[in-house]
Amino acid sequence: MNAKVVAVCISANKGERKTPVAEVFLKQQYGIEGDAHAGSCHRQVSLLASESIAKMKALGLDVDCGDFAENITTSGIDLPSLSIGCLMRISETTVEVTQIGKECHNRCSIYYHAGDCVMPKEGIFVKVLAGGRIALGDEICFLS
Repeated sequence: MNAKVVAVCISANKGERKTPVAEVFLKQQYGIEGDAHAGSCHRQVSLLASESIAKMKALGLDVDCGDFAENITTSGIDLPSLSIGCLMRISETTVEVTQIGKECHNRCSIYYHAGDCVMPKEGIFVKVLAGGRIALGDEICFLS
């Protein structure tokens, strides 16, 4: 499997699209420095596959990396098929899968912008076990 990072994104507020940046820094047991979703909870960093974004584009939506509020956009991984507890190395970081998908209690600004939200069905969440830098093009390896 040739898994890699195709975008890293952050936002100042929860429930909004994230902006792609050149690199992010993950802090152990916290998440991405400067991102609204960072903290001590189990959903410190969100991931969504570029293949999921492509599905939404095929439906006619004008969306791109970060538009579904994902922090890390991946390529080459079937994210929803991963197991809770799966460990991944992304660049110099180590993360653990803590949640697959999420429940949307009400429609957020992403839904209204995009017309649908793929994150609840195909996005995953991880917590940071070892921090470090992640940037575009970094490889993703599975540790367990």
